[in-house]
Amino acid sequence: MKFAICNELFEGWAFDRVCKYVKSIGYEGLEVAPFTLAPRITDVDAARRAELRKQAKDVGIEIIGLHWLLAGTQGLYLTSPDPEVRARTVEYLVALADATRDLGGNLMVFGSPKQRSLLPGVSWDQAFDFAVETFRRAMPGVAAAGVKICMEPLAPSETDFINTAAEGVRLIDAIGHPNFVLHLDVKAMSSEQMPIPDLIHQYASRTGHFHTNDPNLRGPGFGDMDFVPIFKALREAGYKGWASVEVFDYKPDPETIASQSIEYMRRSLVG
Repeated sequence: MKFAICNELFEGWAFDRVCKYVKSIGYEGLEVAPFTLAPRITDVDAARRAELRKQAKDVGIEIIGLHWLLAGTQGLYLTSPDPEVRARTVEYLVALADATRDLGGNLMVFGSPKQRSLLPGVSWDQAFDFAVETFRRAMPGVAAAGVKICMEPLAPSETDFINTAAEGVRLIDAIGHPNFVLHLDVKAMSSEQMPIPDLIHQYASRTGHFHTNDPNLRGPGFGDMDFVPIFKALREAGYKGWASVEVFDYKPDPETIASQSIEYMRRSLVG
């Protein structure tokens, strides 16, 4: 299993400094939030994308892809009843996939709770149909870039649309594209009734990416969540993708979070 970390943790750091630091403590991959590069990914031109890719490659770090895809944007919404908003969202998802390819990555995690929750007057079933339409229209362009979208179920505290792995798979099956797969996140899975190892065993074959974090919003090992059975389940289920650290509480500092998280994951991986 390969360990990556999300770059928004390193707020205010130059991109090359982030790459050098995470490589120095043992990470192999970096997952990028577009808003850390520019207000919109389309503001990052080809020359800058090539520069960022080279900075990572020069120190042996792989940019694995993007997450927080719609965060900070305006006028984009997965489940909007407005067809023009959905059309703009389709266009932007394809632009994100092109950027992912240009940076050297091949996956995009669709979380973006604030751009998918039910709008007034829109039922869950209507939102589901809007999401299916949006993703179906985007997937040819996303796949042409060699990128997969990994759909992230999130806890009810974050959104009221796609809260469980089962609902995520329902959406995946409705879209029916091999480049549209499941994403699993420890913090989000902790809100489900089924134990996390059981969820992993049930859904690992559908899973394209995995986030490690504690339900307390901090990194793995910074709370009560035991990752030994989690990594054991991932190994038993044959998961061979990335385990990427994503945190929301940046205390005490990026260095402590990044270094202690990977140390804890390494210990947990061997049981």
